[in-house]
Amino acid sequence: MDRLTRKVRGRRSRTHTERKSGRYVQARPAGDRTDDIAFDATLRAAAPYQLERESLRDENGLAYSIRREDLQRKVRVRKAANLILFVVDASWSMAVAERMNATKGAIMSLLTDAYQHRDRVGLVVFQKDRAQLVLPPTNSVTLAKKALADIPVGGKTPLSAGLYLSLQVFQREKLSHPDVMPLMILLTDGAGNVSMTDIPPQEESKRIAEQIAEAEIRSVTINMEHAAFDQGLAQQLANWLDGPCYTLAELHAEALYNAVKAELEQ
Repeated sequence: MDRLTRKVRGRRSRTHTERKSGRYVQARPAGDRTDDIAFDATLRAAAPYQLERESLRDENGLAYSIRREDLQRKVRVRKAANLILFVVDASWSMAVAERMNATKGAIMSLLTDAYQHRDRVGLVVFQKDRAQLVLPPTNSVTLAKKALADIPVGGKTPLSAGLYLSLQVFQREKLSHPDVMPLMILLTDGAGNVSMTDIPPQEESKRIAEQIAEAEIRSVTINMEHAAFDQGLAQQLANWLDGPCYTLAELHAEALYNAVKAELEQ
């Protein structure tokens, strides 16, 4: 049911919720959870047994007999906000300036309609030997402009650090916003060459990527490697993340923005 409702998009996204504020869409047997009873479904569940319970009803002066096993609990869905986290490889390469310009442009475009959809956008950048949360999740255009003004670039590629910081951001957000719909947009060639531990860089990246997938965080990998030198590392990373991998031949803000929007509207 949860996977089904996540694919049915409302004003932006709908998700299965345990809160009582969502729209009642169906019922399930209540079991031990009797805090949100669906009375209509409970009456229907008990209806076939009223004849065999007739003596019990007469004995207790009841017009209708309901037992605990008849109880049905409401299943609700509610509109949920998306958290779109861009995770960008800012290590030195010929494409780094183009990559950053496209990322900044896409973030600004998404923020223009984030308020009405209750979405938020953030940015993690990894380069040299660390990853930084350059733009904490926000729907403020003003804050985004300030954060995006000057982003460091150059150095090696600590891919695993970028993935790990992203996972931490999503986990924190999930605690404060339980119904948030996480989406990671990862721009990289997949060639990590710096580890946080003594594990080889690619193996470390693989382990963290699999944790992200297990946490049911949606992801889209944008392969930044030139086609002539592509060794399939970005696709391999996307496989570990259990998400699609795209190559945008002409990376620009509008193309990246449209790729994100397409993922949100699937």
